[in-house]
Amino acid sequence: MKGISPIFLKMENLSEKPYLIEGGFAIDDRGQVSFINDFDFKDVKRFYITENFSTDTIRAFHGHFKEAKYVLVVSGSALVVAVKIDDPKNPSKDQELHRFVLSSKKPAVLYIPLGYANGFRALEKDTKVIFFSTSSLEESKKDEYRFPYNYWGEDVWKVENR
Repeated sequence: MKGISPIFLKMENLSEKPYLIEGGFAIDDRGQVSFINDFDFKDVKRFYITENFSTDTIRAFHGHFKEAKYVLVVSGSALVVAVKIDDPKNPSKDQELHRFVLSSKKPAVLYIPLGYANGFRALEKDTKVIFFSTSSLEESKKDEYRFPYNYWGEDVWKVENR
């Protein structure tokens, strides 16, 4: 396959799609505990917290072929979008877009497999998003691909009035 890097050809889990690991709450007279008991930190090497100054800011798209990510909203809510990268230099614009609304009011961790680009937009003020990565910072820098926030269209970031 001409033009595709050897890294891409050796990728595993190409058919794997993003999915949610759902959590819950326990509430009693003392207060509340939020949990996501099915989340396993086994492969996590680092994490970082992101907070935008405005709900108009879109951080996207950032992808990796050797790195998977887990996304947790600890405050507020965010629209998170993931899309499979079929070619690191010129990805198809016809790939399925996976849109998730994550909220601190409904605990869940979003798993984004390797081979995907992702991004997010805060839906409310003071939203904080934690990203857990399966790569060290040094490994990640050698395996990063960036695309404009609107590469897969402007509509992906729109909120529908219902």
